[in-house]
Parts: sequence; structure tokens; C-alpha cells
Amino acid sequence: MATSDRGSPEAELLRGFKTLAVTRPDPAAAVYEVRLNRPAQRNALSPEAFAEIPRAMSLLDRLPAARAVVLSASGPHFCAGIELGGPGNPLAAPLARGADPAAAAEGIRRAILDMQAALTAVELCRKPVIAAVHGACVGGGVDLVAACDIRYCSKDATFVLKEVDMAIVADLGALQRLPGIVGYGNVAELALTGRRITALEAREMGLVSKVFDSKQELDAGVAKIAKEISEKSAWAVMGTKAVLLRSRDITVEQGLEHVATWNAGMMKSNDLMEAIKAFVEKRKPVFSKL
Repeated sequence: MATSDRGSPEAELLRGFKTLAVTRPDPAAAVYEVRLNRPAQRNALSPEAFAEIPRAMSLLDRLPAARAVVLSASGPHFCAGIELGGPGNPLAAPLARGADPAAAAEGIRRAILDMQAALTAVELCRKPVIAAVHGACVGGGVDLVAACDIRYCSKDATFVLKEVDMAIVADLGALQRLPGIVGYGNVAELALTGRRITALEAREMGLVSKVFDSKQELDAGVAKIAKEISEKSAWAVMGTKAVLLRSRDITVEQGLEHVATWNAGMMKSNDLMEAIKAFVEKRKPVFSKL
């Protein structure tokens, strides 16, 4: 999939990652997969992972060949949470004995904000990001999938916000994003008890949209859904994501005004006329490239 131009965004995207594997599994589909790729560490989020996730999302955001993104993981588990004990731990220096309390507090705050921004990059990617979760999804892994647009999982998946048992407050987005996904009461119970929930419980509360019987079926099913999304008008898909995110944080009235303004410009696209023409002619539309 890499082009002959080694300086192109696609060529840059497909190389140089250590904690991720970024690929285009099907050359015929405008779908890219970002796979957490540290199976020996159960895909724990290391400092390097926090640097590479926003880089991958930024590249995919501006890559014309990418119209949908699947976020998955290698090995038996999706993500064991944040790796705090490894080299380069951003909290190590601020927590060191003898550090000035004010400097330590500011160091911790900056480290947390940097990690938050890394996961928010998933949300800010204009292309829809679909999470495919299997095995254990712990702590920071839940923060990561909460930033995705759609979530699916296999029957063996489990989810847990473990931070309360570590005497800390979950701080990378789950407490802010999950109430809008599963409701305040469900998040409060998960965050305050540290209880592990099954795939079926996650489906019942709306954390995931569907549960697949196996990882193989999960991968195939999510690939099919991502391909279907990628074949729709890219402007309509990106606009839908943008409006959904904007409407989440404002009033209904403000959201209606925002989408009216958005469509005032975007309904001039060639894709709209192509969609109407294809409907009349009873054929599949051929939408414009980005």
C-alpha cells in the first residue's frame, strides 16, 4: 500500500511505529487499521504509545485514502491500561522523593494533560474511528475506546475502570465521555466500585453496539461495517461526526444552528447531486475523492 513517493503521507503512515501497527488490510477498501501492538505487555499504554497514537490519528486525518479507521489490538487482550512502571514514565519525576510540592503538582498536571490530549486525538480525527475490543480492556483502555465513535467487542471482552482501586481518579476521559454513552448512573457504579463487566453487560448499557461470538467474527464484522461507512460520501460522514461531537457539548438549539450552518456550505457538494442521481437511476453512487 505504500506509494513510490517515500515522502507521501501514506508512506510515512505505514512505517516508523513501535507500539502500533498501522495498515490497510484490504487494498480495495478505504479503511485503515490502527492496532495496539505490544501483546507481551498486554498492550499497556507506554509513554511511546501516548506519542504514537496522536501521530497516527493526525496522519489518518489528512490521508485522502483513509475514510474510516478501525482501532484494534494484537494478542489475547485489548489493553491493560497505562504502563506506569516502565522507563520514561511521565509521572516518575514529579513523584520523586524530595521534589518541590508545587513543582511536583505542576509536573503531574502537565503529564496528565499530555496523555489526555493523546487520547483526544482519536476523537479529533475527522474520519470515524471504530473500536474492536477483545479480551481485557482496563483503565486507560476504557478511556481510549470512549474516545472512539463506535465500539464493538467479542464475547470474551471485559471492561473495568480500575483507578479507584489504585487510589486515584480516572483522569484520561472516561468520566467525561462515558456519561453521554452509557448514562451517569452506570459510569458512577463502574468508577466507584472498580467492578469488571462482561461483554453482554457492556452491550446492555450501550458501551458497545454489538457483541460478536469470537475475535475472528469481530474482526470480520467490524471490517465489513468500516468498509460500508467508507463507501458513503466522505463529506457527509465527516460532517456527521463533527456535528455529533459539537452537539454533545451544547444545547439542542445551538446544535440545530450549528448543523444548519454546516449544511449551508456542505450541501453544495457534488456528492449530494450524485446521491440523488444514483437513487433515481437505481444504482450505487460514486462519490468524489477527498
